[in-house]
Amino acid sequence: MLTLDELRADVETGAVDTVIAAFTDMQGRLMGKRLHAEFFLDELGAGHEVEGCNYLLALEMEMNPVPGYALASWESGYGDFGLQPDLGTLRRIPWHEATALVLCDVVGHDGRPVAPSPRQLLKAQVEKAHAMGYEPMVGSELEFFLFRESYEEARAQHFRDLTPSVPYILDYHILASGYDEPFLREVRNAMAAAGMHVESSKGEAWPGQHEINFRYADALKAADDHVIYKTGLKALAYQHGMSVTFMAKPDHTWVGSSCHIHSSLWQEGKAAFAGESDVFKHYLAGQIACAAELAIFVAPTINSYKRFAAASWAPTTLAWGYDNRTCGFRIVGHGSSLRAETRIPGADANPYLAFSALIASGLYGIEHQLPLGPAFEGNAYESDVERFPPALRYAIHELENGSMAREAFGDEVVDHYLTYARTEQRLFDEVVTDYERERLFERG
Repeated sequence: MLTLDELRADVETGAVDTVIAAFTDMQGRLMGKRLHAEFFLDELGAGHEVEGCNYLLALEMEMNPVPGYALASWESGYGDFGLQPDLGTLRRIPWHEATALVLCDVVGHDGRPVAPSPRQLLKAQVEKAHAMGYEPMVGSELEFFLFRESYEEARAQHFRDLTPSVPYILDYHILASGYDEPFLREVRNAMAAAGMHVESSKGEAWPGQHEINFRYADALKAADDHVIYKTGLKALAYQHGMSVTFMAKPDHTWVGSSCHIHSSLWQEGKAAFAGESDVFKHYLAGQIACAAELAIFVAPTINSYKRFAAASWAPTTLAWGYDNRTCGFRIVGHGSSLRAETRIPGADANPYLAFSALIASGLYGIEHQLPLGPAFEGNAYESDVERFPPALRYAIHELENGSMAREAFGDEVVDHYLTYARTEQRLFDEVVTDYERERLFERG
């Protein structure tokens, strides 16, 4: 990481000449500006915020503005919001020369947090946990596919028939993952240089699929590192003439890419879950009870739900079990390392939103002292345990008819993300309808 004094010294010597000021949009992408480093320091010293158009929190995946958001619209003129740098996130990023990056909090003209901003949503849940005496700790395991084609080549091929970096399943395979090692080694070292605690990398359960893992941290740092890692990995792939995707299910014949999220609570510097405490039981019970209502916060796209299939390593139920990968909630570790691994989110999840959902539901379970049912044993895919919503339209229905999310996040946030999910569903429905019309026309 980089202190402000260190940045000033680097700017004076020319070691840093550019500062990226960024925040995360609804889709989990970094948005913002590149600032000349001297200008950034001058503006910071004057107490000025970086400015960004508020439509950045009202866009669909293709970056087109969408009606229906209270936060930003043509009617309101699509004004600006402020981006306040969080200097605790300041760091050099080695994949861009002489460049530092700082993450920002989104605020309105009145200086108040913009509640639907993903980072602000997570900060609100962390603050609630602190008020209850807990520190949420999180680790995310993020899978991705690596292809030999560049992004331009992949687009020209309509993202079809791409060449996996390794042509066969390479799960834990040292020789196979070694084929990509020069690139993966560069990624690991770049992330370490950017202030992340890198643990390991490994091949995953499909050709060209990999995973790089980082040490768990407090929830906000874990989410910050997650989004910077995704952006950095994409940039490094581009520089090497390759491409990566974090889609949950790039092809229906492949396994999906997961984002397994490990979470726990600490209290006064000690693990609050140790010994399978009541706190642990209520927390896990809350995550299970609220999973369906909060589904769009962990599975935000149409594609997210294509990953949930039997015997696919992606769960279909809300079962919990000890070291059981068929369950939606897998309990791992022991003693102070005991934690819940939520296997539901895919690699397309926005970490701020997913972490917020898991923390909020866990705290809800503690507040309401929800009882935890018995652990599941066996194959949860073939059980009668309650299912996670099988499609986005069902997830929308659950959120529309629930009350827990509005209690935890507030109406402004829930209505904002319902608009997002409904837009995703509508755009999909329009494409399907157009396709059906074309097929009927072709058939005469």
